[in-house]
Amino acid sequence: FGTGNPAPWNETMRPGDNKWTMTIFGRDADTGEAKFGYQKTPHDEWDYAGVNVMMLSEQKDKDGKARKLLTHPDRNGIVYTLDRTDGALVSANKLDDTVNVFKSVDLKTGQPVRDPEYGTRMDHLAKDICPSAMGYHNQGHDSYDPKRELFFMGINHICMD
Repeated sequence: FGTGNPAPWNETMRPGDNKWTMTIFGRDADTGEAKFGYQKTPHDEWDYAGVNVMMLSEQKDKDGKARKLLTHPDRNGIVYTLDRTDGALVSANKLDDTVNVFKSVDLKTGQPVRDPEYGTRMDHLAKDICPSAMGYHNQGHDSYDPKRELFFMGINHICMD
């Protein structure tokens, strides 16, 4: 499951990564114990709230080995795929090239590479921040077709100042 955004929205009032916000958690179904946590947007300054749908699938990796995966299209414009057994980041790709708050996600550290031009700090007026606070993916439900190995997602294309 996912956790929401930190508060207050004014990012200058809450320094640090705001750990455990904007996080995908995997839990042991029998005990409820957290097995892993992956924070998608440390110090979320755009109100992306990452609680939306988590799609489960089993797919083969490059070596042909079946993997249990979790795919999450986030409001921040990135589609994350984790190994759902241990939380390892498999991929993190922009929904499309208009996502500009992040240049990329470092697959080794899992950290997004921010573009400071699109930050919301109080001493800077950012224009055309993509995605907006609504996100490129909001609370709509998505699906995975295992026969075609395709995901179907509803996407918004809304930016903000």
